[in-house]
Amino acid sequence: MTRIVVFCLSAAALLGVAACETVEGAGKDIQSAGGAISQEAREAQN
Repeated sequence: MTRIVVFCLSAAALLGVAACETVEGAGKDIQSAGGAISQEAREAQN
């Protein structure tokens, strides 16, 4: 019983870390795209 609980907690922690890394990467991609759009908008105004 204890081994199952430890396994489940370990699996949940691993999935949580993987999800955080994925969300962080997506956030960086979105931020980069937003920066490119802002730059194009500035250039279009000039």
